[in-house]
Amino acid sequence: MKKVDNFCAALINLKDIYEYEAPYSNVVLTGLVALYEICFEQSWKAMKEILEYNGFAEGQTGSPRQILKTAYHAGLIKDEELWLKALVARNNVAHAYNRAVALDIVEQARELFCPMFVKLKEEIELNWRS
Repeated sequence: MKKVDNFCAALINLKDIYEYEAPYSNVVLTGLVALYEICFEQSWKAMKEILEYNGFAEGQTGSPRQILKTAYHAGLIKDEELWLKALVARNNVAHAYNRAVALDIVEQARELFCPMFVKLKEEIELNWRS
């Protein structure tokens, strides 16, 4: 599954977020935010691919929110609230020129979202990969 493979590659890259400590230079901060954004994008697209493959009609929508909700009901993800919080953070990437917003995204990615992505990868490998 191509999109699942893309997600797994993006997750490997996101783990670089642990190699840096604040205070971040502008270039590093921007890069870390981008790593989060890419991983989030690849995660919901991987879920969409899996849902479609497994016959969930809702998987055909283009809406990340709908994909997350369907993935939760299908058992692909376990913490809908956390994933919706991650979606809000992804939506806030457009405001990452604001240093406070960017720092918040990076800290949430380190503490909450990277482990969340790891759980998704494990769930896919255990129960959803053919």
